[in-house]
Amino acid sequence: MEVNIGVQNVAREIALETDSSPAEVSKAIDAALAEGGILRLTDTKGRELLIPGRALGWVLVGESEKSKVGFGQI
Repeated sequence: MEVNIGVQNVAREIALETDSSPAEVSKAIDAALAEGGILRLTDTKGRELLIPGRALGWVLVGESEKSKVGFGQI
């Protein structure tokens, strides 16, 4: 699943592929925002991303779109 994160006062967004479910990611975001803690997400390669909850600008949680290959109908 793909997660895109916007951090306050940073022009670039963070894109992350994770094996976590959308519910797990949403729960982690809610906890970081409510408690003023740290958002901890692990990507598909096992690396951990840590972002302070107070620095989160926005988060987009959703399935990654598979790119189509070949000649298809438009």
